[in-house]
Amino acid sequence: MKKTETQKGVIHAGFSYLLWGLLPIYWKLLDHVNAKEILASRVVWSFIFMVVVLLLTKKWGLFLSTIKGFAKNKKQMGALTIASLLISVNWFIYIWAVNSGHMIEASLGYYINPLISILLGMIVLKEKLTVYQYVSFVLAAIGVLIISISHGQFPWIAIVLALSFGLYGLAKKLINVDSEVGLTLETLVITPIAVIYIGFLFISGTNDFLNAGIPTDLLLMGAGVATAVPLLYFAKGAQKIPLSLLGFLQYIAPTLTLLLGVFVYHEHFSKIQLLSFIFIWSALTIYSLSKTKLLPSQSFHLRKEKGTSI
Repeated sequence: MKKTETQKGVIHAGFSYLLWGLLPIYWKLLDHVNAKEILASRVVWSFIFMVVVLLLTKKWGLFLSTIKGFAKNKKQMGALTIASLLISVNWFIYIWAVNSGHMIEASLGYYINPLISILLGMIVLKEKLTVYQYVSFVLAAIGVLIISISHGQFPWIAIVLALSFGLYGLAKKLINVDSEVGLTLETLVITPIAVIYIGFLFISGTNDFLNAGIPTDLLLMGAGVATAVPLLYFAKGAQKIPLSLLGFLQYIAPTLTLLLGVFVYHEHFSKIQLLSFIFIWSALTIYSLSKTKLLPSQSFHLRKEKGTSI
C-alpha cells in the first residue's frame, strides 16, 4: 500500500533526527583534529555539497535570484548573516563538547532548546503562553538550577547550544526562502572566513587536512555531507507532518546523544544529573502534550502559539 504524505513525513523527519543523534560518532572519529579546523571544513564542504545539490535539482537560477533579492533587502540580509554566525557558533560548541567529553551536557542543550524557543517567542515575538508552557519552563529552569548548583558552575555548554539554536530559528523566521537555497546561502556567508582560516593553517603548517592521512581527509570532506543530509531530510519531513508530531520526534536526537555519552563513551552520569534530567524530561512531556489535544485547554489561553524553531 502506498504510504501517505504523513507517513513519508514521519520517515523523513525521524531519519533526520536519527542522523543528528548519531552524529557524535562521526565527530569522535575526528577528535584528533582541532575543533576550529573541523568547523571550517564543515562550512566549506557543506557549501560545496549544497552547490552540487542546487545544480542537480536545477535550483541554481533560484539561488542567484534569491541573492539579488537579498541585496535589495537589508533586513533579510542582516537576518541571514546573523543566522549564519549563530549556526556556526552552535556547530563549533557542539563539536568541541563532543570531542572534549561533554556529550551529556550537549544533549541537555538540545533537550532544553524547545523551551528556550518558548522564552524567545514570549520576549521577542510577544507570543502568549498557556499555563502548561509556563509550568514546562519553570520545571526546566529547576532542572538547570539543580545541575548548576551540583557542579558549582553554570552549564554553559548546554545553554549556549540551546540559545544559539533558538536564536538561529528566530532569525530564520525573517528569511522566507527555499530550504536548499537557504542552507547554501548560510554556508556561503561564513565560507570566506572558513577559507581564510584554513589558509592560515596551511601557511603555519598546523593543518590536519592533507597532512594527517587519507582517512582524516575523507572525514573532513565528508563533514559537508554529514551536515547537509539531515537538514535536507528534516526540511522534507517538516513540510508533511504537524508541528506537534515534529515536536515529539525532535527528542530522538538528544536521547541518542545522551545514550551514546553514557553507554558508549562512558561519560559520568551522576544521580544529581539524573534528577536534573527528570525535571527537564517532565517539562518536555508537559510541553509536548500542550501542543496536542491530550491536555484540556485553559480559559486564559489567549492565542495558540504559532510554532517553535527546530
